[in-house]
Amino acid sequence: MENLHRIEYLNQDRVPIQEALEKMKAIRLVPFDVPGHKRGRGNPMLTEFLGEDCLSVDVNSMKLLDNLCHPVSVIRDAEILAAEAFHAANAFFMVGGTTSAVQAMVLSTCKRGEKIILPRNVHRSAINALILCGAIPIYVNPQTEENLGISLGMKIEDLKSAIEKNPDAKAVLVNNPTYYGICSNLEEIVKIAHDHGMKVLADEAHGTHFYFSSKLPISAMDAGADFASISMHKSGGSLTQSSLLLTGKNINTGYVHQIINLSQTTSGSYLLLSSLDISRKNLALNGEKIFDKVIELVEYARNEINALGDYYAYSRELIDGDSIFDFDITKLSIFTRPTGLAGIEVYDLLRDEYDIQAEFGDIANILAYVSVGDRLKDIERLVAALGEIRRNYRKDPSKMLKAEYIEPEVVLPPQDAFYSEKISKPIDERLIGEVAAEFVMCYPPGIPIIAPGERFTREILNYIRFAKKKGCQMTGPEDMSVQNLNIVAR
Repeated sequence: MENLHRIEYLNQDRVPIQEALEKMKAIRLVPFDVPGHKRGRGNPMLTEFLGEDCLSVDVNSMKLLDNLCHPVSVIRDAEILAAEAFHAANAFFMVGGTTSAVQAMVLSTCKRGEKIILPRNVHRSAINALILCGAIPIYVNPQTEENLGISLGMKIEDLKSAIEKNPDAKAVLVNNPTYYGICSNLEEIVKIAHDHGMKVLADEAHGTHFYFSSKLPISAMDAGADFASISMHKSGGSLTQSSLLLTGKNINTGYVHQIINLSQTTSGSYLLLSSLDISRKNLALNGEKIFDKVIELVEYARNEINALGDYYAYSRELIDGDSIFDFDITKLSIFTRPTGLAGIEVYDLLRDEYDIQAEFGDIANILAYVSVGDRLKDIERLVAALGEIRRNYRKDPSKMLKAEYIEPEVVLPPQDAFYSEKISKPIDERLIGEVAAEFVMCYPPGIPIIAPGERFTREILNYIRFAKKKGCQMTGPEDMSVQNLNIVAR
């Protein structure tokens, strides 16, 4: 009834949080509350850098502005509008990034000792959630595209097998899409999971735009998923760290809200909250037009890059109806290995020699993230730079490490391994056979090479060494120099 009552006077033209902030500015409140910079007056250097307009709305929760921990007015109105725009029963504004949204999904559905079925190529936030709640991962190990060396989606037969072996699992988590643009058969996954009494959680960090274009793969909410984590700050245009958590009609939203409040700040940033509100309006009113433009730019870029030679900017030709059920054509994913250069090497050259910042580079690919803010001349500059890199830096590709998925051997639940007694060892042959007590990953994309509870193999060790040699940004270990790694003490 609450939603029906409010939607009577709310429409997608409204921006409730922005409207409340404008009202606050108009009445010229005298601030005897936090933050201490007092609308920027107390920190002239910060005000000069960020601007008075920005600092004037960096404020604390008050009656006029509602409270993110217990929203009952303008924030709640903004969340109702977001739910409507994203075809969800409910939406929660998240100011801890999509990491916090992914963790809230997992923590809302799984308790200690309970099982969750998920692909191993998940973002670290999902495995971190298992460390927090003590749930046990049941991995559906993804297939690998043999040439490109990228992990694919969840095969339906593999999911059925995992459910048959683990009928007591509470949920299935799926990427929609992967970082590279690969989508699983989400509607069929939802049907199978629901038939077995399991919830479906979708990590849609890279799928905000799916809700606003009929030319793109199906969104999680339209596929009937129970949860979706949305990175509005990626393709949605809001400020970094602002995200949404969407829920379906059969979810206890009061309990989800309690879970969110276990870890989310009690001092929600109104810069982030207003950016979510304003970006939602922009997408709801203009999303189809926006993403038509993005699709056009990426298709142009893809054609131009493929005409250069050696590079391969892939798309829907990969679709096989199962592990590559669909492809996000806004993703400009580029295979670099035929140039003799690792993706991370091309990534570094673009940044250091051409002042172009790509999203990430891995062992064999780069991702150039194209969104609402890009222009044709930016695309042409990228294509020209890639052409010069091929001419000036091309090497013999025969010595390149073949990128492939390394199936982990899970020895302990992530929580048990992370909180175990640990010893530190150098990254050398002595690690083989030991059980990791911490993560090792390249960031981005933040998919662990090895996670707590998994056994080191020669292949994993070689992959870590090669990634370090090629200049990947390695994160996860306690040792920030990544010279030593923590293992579970025997």
